[in-house]
Amino acid sequence: MRKLIVLGIVGLVAQLIDGSLGMAYGVTSSSLMLAAGLTPAAASASVHLAEIGTTLASGAAHWRFGNIDWRMVARLGVPGAVGAFGGATFLSNLSTESAKPVMAVVLAGLGLYVLVRFTFGRLRDHSAKPPLRSRFLSPLGVVAGFVDATGGGGWGPVATPTLLVSGRVEPRKVIGSVDASEFLVAVAASVGFLVGIGNEGVRLGYVLALLAGGLVAAPIAAYLVRIVPPQLLGSLVGGFIVLTNTRTILAAAEVRHGGAAATYAVIVAAWAAAVAYSVRRHRAGRAAEAEDGAEGGTGDAPAATDDRVVLAQS
Repeated sequence: MRKLIVLGIVGLVAQLIDGSLGMAYGVTSSSLMLAAGLTPAAASASVHLAEIGTTLASGAAHWRFGNIDWRMVARLGVPGAVGAFGGATFLSNLSTESAKPVMAVVLAGLGLYVLVRFTFGRLRDHSAKPPLRSRFLSPLGVVAGFVDATGGGGWGPVATPTLLVSGRVEPRKVIGSVDASEFLVAVAASVGFLVGIGNEGVRLGYVLALLAGGLVAAPIAAYLVRIVPPQLLGSLVGGFIVLTNTRTILAAAEVRHGGAAATYAVIVAAWAAAVAYSVRRHRAGRAAEAEDGAEGGTGDAPAATDDRVVLAQS
């Protein structure tokens, strides 16, 4: 019973992170499943079965708060389902261990770019940009779905930073659309595991505990995405991507103990400074917007139309 309660709490925290940052549910939950003694295939199968419910609830909550671009969901989710089914079906014959460090370096680089871009860059009106095309979203979906199924998680860590880096979709809609499309990935991966291993090693109690925690967190996370400013959201996501992938890089480089602790400390300190700077920028933008609005309302000066208003509202 104690283990089920812990799993429920983990499911809640993992979904809270995943729903608000667009990643980490599978990575967090799969790690605990492996620690509990499940095989990689059974751990990934259990997580994806739970994700059928959590992603459905999360997608509904993001839809309720207007965080979803449905065209992107279709163009990303359907290829993602194909990749997830293939990854689940062939998991027992494939190893992604050698690819993990390389992927971690790529993802950490993307995370650093997102962190710098949203912390120090200028946010523009995303509605003026052309939408992402299928020739970009489809390959991304296939790769992210395959990685997600074979690694027990990875849909968000691959899809979210790549879409954020494109700069064509506002952060909250990236996160909402990635979360919504993950439902298709979870269903396809679960079917693939049922074909490949049946229910061997899958523990229903674990699945239900993860599901229960995730269902509680889904609407909370979707609301947080809507109210958190884009600058702050980008800084949070970018730092989280860098931090989570640094662990894989350090493990591959056999950096342990003091060296690893020092590296984590530097990253956390830099991340905290970036988040604080984003908060200050947002407050300054809101103050400038309020001042310009007041001037426009008195008739003494025209309403401001510069980039500060766009930055504050985007």
